[in-house]
Amino acid sequence: MSFDGFPPFISAQLHYLINHFPEKIKVTPPTHIPPSFFQIVHFNQRKYFGLELGDIIYNAEFPLAPPDIIFGPEDEDFHPLHMTGSVGEGDLKFGNILCDWNHKDPTRLLALIQELRDQYMAYQKKRVGEVDDDRLTFEISTICSREGIEMQISSGAEKPEEVKFAVPLMDMNINKMVHGCPWRHPQKIYLQVIYPVGKKYASTPSPPRLKLMSTTELGALFTIEDVKLPSWLDGMCMAEYLPHLEESLQKQVVESVSLIDIRRRFIESLTPLLGRPLEADPVFCRKATFLASSGSFVFLVHFLISTQFPKQQPAVMLQSSQHISPQGIPKKSPLLSEYPWSPRWEASQMAERILRVSLPSF
Repeated sequence: MSFDGFPPFISAQLHYLINHFPEKIKVTPPTHIPPSFFQIVHFNQRKYFGLELGDIIYNAEFPLAPPDIIFGPEDEDFHPLHMTGSVGEGDLKFGNILCDWNHKDPTRLLALIQELRDQYMAYQKKRVGEVDDDRLTFEISTICSREGIEMQISSGAEKPEEVKFAVPLMDMNINKMVHGCPWRHPQKIYLQVIYPVGKKYASTPSPPRLKLMSTTELGALFTIEDVKLPSWLDGMCMAEYLPHLEESLQKQVVESVSLIDIRRRFIESLTPLLGRPLEADPVFCRKATFLASSGSFVFLVHFLISTQFPKQQPAVMLQSSQHISPQGIPKKSPLLSEYPWSPRWEASQMAERILRVSLPSF
């Protein structure tokens, strides 16, 4: 990522942040601010909740000074940077990492954001612990020993108060399960659990709202949207629910890893019919492109293979290498994904059936 327009030491801080932050984050350059400022917008990757750093602002007139941090309106009571000194000769002293700010050290911005995030997690945990709700108190007591769990209380003018939990699932290193894994960050799956806040513990409380969340890159291997969550039985708590969910998820992740070889064999089965692929996804085997011909007509055949293969058939698109539109766009066929299919066919039979259906349609 390029950070043109920033001083070299700020660019170094941003590059270090992106390359070493334990989760994938997005940083965008300034767009709508006065020229006397630099602004970086940070979006937290974990969308279900977390510290949302709206703007990190460097003052162009004093670029060696630490940046200012602007939080979202819902976090107006979060005050992590307390002034411990007094104003003197323009110096402000803080009892935190900012008092040791060194603009030449590219690690300082990362350290600042990590400290802010840690303080924010502690701030939210304290708020949740103060909620007067018997059910929540019980739930917290049963899962507080789980490593990495996060919690947050949220409310608004038009919605009731509720507490959200983000529970990391499965103590397994998914990255190491994938040969040639390209992921720089550990891939994780979380269960989001949302409880409405009530004053009394009801005899038959309604089940919480549940949703699986994951790091974005995991979608190349495993689609959490396809996971059917177990039912939440009456009287159940998270400590009872989680083991069944984790056992089911672990089996599905292991199966997803095994499907990589099945997709690879399918791509290899296309070689006798189309020759060696021009391009192919070597890790997850989700895409492959071949150069084919029919008489004097030469074209590309693109295969898009889902994580549900062979239950779900591949999508196929043909692209002419000789015909383009007036706008210079190569002619392409519609994406073909509906055709006779059986996951029980041999890989070679799958390849023959796909080509038999797709090639005449172009």
